Amino acid sequence: MSHLLDFYWSDTLCRRCPRAVLHQGNIPIADMAPPSDMGPVGTLDILAAGNNTSFHSQLQADLAFDEKLAADIVAPQTNGIALEPNGIITDAPPRTICVFCGASSGTSPAFLEAARDLAKVFHKHNIQLVYGGGTVGLMGELARTLVSLSGPNSVHGIIPEPLVVFEQGPDSKAPSSNGGKHGVPDEATYGKTTVVDHMHTRKQMMAQAVMKGGPGSGFIALPGGYGTLEELMEVVTWNQLGIHGRGTIVLNIEGYWDGLLSWVDNSISSGFVRETNRDIIVPAKTAEEAVEFLSDYKPTDGRFKLAWKSL
Repeated sequence: MSHLLDFYWSDTLCRRCPRAVLHQGNIPIADMAPPSDMGPVGTLDILAAGNNTSFHSQLQADLAFDEKLAADIVAPQTNGIALEPNGIITDAPPRTICVFCGASSGTSPAFLEAARDLAKVFHKHNIQLVYGGGTVGLMGELARTLVSLSGPNSVHGIIPEPLVVFEQGPDSKAPSSNGGKHGVPDEATYGKTTVVDHMHTRKQMMAQAVMKGGPGSGFIALPGGYGTLEELMEVVTWNQLGIHGRGTIVLNIEGYWDGLLSWVDNSISSGFVRETNRDIIVPAKTAEEAVEFLSDYKPTDGRFKLAWKSL
């Protein structure tokens, strides 16, 4: 039995959508960039969508960097689309946010409090956390708090093996789950931990988790040091280059990121960053505001439209 669905593009009906969203009625069906002429795209038999060349091509183009989601939307029902009797797709991936933050606690108690507040907001909105896998500093506080509220399945830490000793506290377990010499965090306290060989693999896996996440997925930076800044600026650059279209929020606790935001202003006035790309980085004052901004995020007009096959 097929279901006829009225699809149309909208950037106003759903505040939870980070970009324009393909809607059925007032239900967001798929997170994607809209075609240039936003408007109705017609009534489609979802079972035949995989054979509709025009529709298939448009979705593949719009979802070039969300390959799994693109395949799910354009494939026939027998290839993975699950429909309730009312025609709503029910197997949307969970909302996933990657948080960059320090392995230190910083000098202000407000930094640790911000990590705890962010975990509470994630719990409130049923958000999955992917992060750098440390158990000390802001990283550890964030992961511990969220696991205590939402359980170990809500957190996935990804850490390179050389950093395990540096970014793990005394409650790590040894030997590791893969037989190495390092210890891994207690899953009941910190959630799942994946140990990888390289920094590049860590960042790639975190970004891929966000790109596969549901609407409102993205990146948030709490205060941190060189590593936090490097991770933040890489995903900002990937956004500018068109590798992904997820939002990037800096949680500006006690003005911590003021210097970075001033640098963006200076880079724009000096001609190195386009004015239309200013809002690739979005500042937020509170955890709730950061999550809300990711829900409302839309890619900037100045992004490069390049054809990337993978990260």
